[in-house]
Parts: sequence; C-alpha cells; structure tokens
Amino acid sequence: MSTTTPTAAAPLTIGDAEALVTAAHRAAEEAGVTVSVTVLDAGGHLLAFRRDDRAVLISGETSTRKAYTALQLNAPTADLVDAVQPGGLFHTLPTALDRPLLFIAGGVPVHRDGRLIGAVGVGGGAPEQDHGFATAAVEALV
Repeated sequence: MSTTTPTAAAPLTIGDAEALVTAAHRAAEEAGVTVSVTVLDAGGHLLAFRRDDRAVLISGETSTRKAYTALQLNAPTADLVDAVQPGGLFHTLPTALDRPLLFIAGGVPVHRDGRLIGAVGVGGGAPEQDHGFATAAVEALV
C-alpha cells in the first residue's frame, strides 16, 4: 500500500508580495489610475501594502477587503459579484461575518503549485480596472 504525502507549496514571501505590489502599481500607472494594493498571506496576514499619494483614502480599505474576500473564498472577487445579489448563493454572506467581505472586482487569490498561498487586492480604479491590475500582478509573479 502506497501513500503519498502532499508536498507543501512554498509560502508567499515578502519578495513575492513586493513583486505583486510593484506589478499592480505598474499596470495602474500605465492606465493613468492611482490605486492602493494589499497583499495577504494564506493566513490573511498583511504582507505588503502601498497607496499612491493621490489615491482616494478609502482605496486602502477596499483593497484590503477585496484581498481578504478573494482569499477566504479562493476566487476572484469579480467572479463573486452576482452571488451576493438578492437570490444569489451568497446573498447574506457580506453581513454574516465579523470581518466584512467586499464583493467588488479587484481581489484575486494567489496560487503556487496548485495551492492557495495568499491574495492581492487593488482599490482606487473602476472595479474592472482594479481586477485587471490585480490579475496582471498575479500573472507577473513567476
């Protein structure tokens, strides 16, 4: 009888987090948008955060909540927007927990070797823009 032990994926590092922040800010800058970017590890702990000088102040909070939501549900927040509408699968979820979730596009989970290792959230642009910036950051992480 053979048993295989799953190999652990390397955790998200500070270097990874800084690369995610840099890539998201670069994508936003190219689009002429000022943003905040939050990176959380697999436990939901803050690894990196940066807000552009001219980004709206609330973007810091929204970027963090988007990252947390993407992490907790292991899905891009853009894919969850319809699920919280009346009649949706997660309709009551935004108010059911102590820590508020945010179902607006801009949060994306980060995977390594098929395992969830963290999430990135972007706030400050239109939701579709924030999703694009977060996705670009994850795709840039090698």
